[in-house]
Parts: sequence; structure tokens; C-alpha cells
Amino acid sequence: MDDDIKILEGLYDRFNARDIDGVLAALTEDVAWANAMDGGHVDGREAVRAYWTRQWALVSPQVEPVGFHRTADGAVVAEVRQTIRDLDGKLLQGQTHGLENKTVEHVFRLRAGKVARFDVQDA
Repeated sequence: MDDDIKILEGLYDRFNARDIDGVLAALTEDVAWANAMDGGHVDGREAVRAYWTRQWALVSPQVEPVGFHRTADGAVVAEVRQTIRDLDGKLLQGQTHGLENKTVEHVFRLRAGKVARFDVQDA
């Protein structure tokens, strides 16, 4: 599991640095990625790029993993504190999209060392 955690820690680091190409390199071509703003999933790296480009134009999210564990079926779960700010750096309140300041669980399914599926659930 240590290799998987290193991959995911790198993914969080690249996300917080807004290095979209660095994050996309850690995803499979056919990744299914949870759309936390609108619900459902986006499929494929370019759809993930479009999703994040849109999200980062509206808000400034920071995600900090505070722990990892593996489920019985092999997924890796990261407990994550997410902080959502406006583009001026102020904490958001009363937002109308699905992003909130809270602790959530990110569920990753990896294939050949890359993220093949990503889901979000309440902690």
C-alpha cells in the first residue's frame, strides 16, 4: 500500500499546486472521476481537465489528506480536510454548488499504479 499512498500524496500535492498536468499523469486514460460540484462522474483525462479548469475559475479548493486506509475490496480511502475559498482567499459560506468546507473520504481505485476511479463520500 505504501506505493499507492505515495502516488496519492503526489496527486494531492499537484492538485493543491494547480499542476493539472501533474495530476492527470497519475490517472488512467479512461478514469472515472467524481464531479463533486454537480454530481455524477466525468470520464477520461480531458473531461477531468475541463472539470478542474471550470472549478478553479469559480473557487479555490485545498485538500489535505489526514489518513489513508485500504478497504476489503482493495480501494484506498483517504480521509481529507477540504477547504473551499473564493478567488480572493475568503472562506466560502452559503455556496450553491456541492463543495463545502468539511472532512470527506476520497475513495481511489488504482490500476497499474494509476487512478482508474475516484469517488467522494461523507466521512
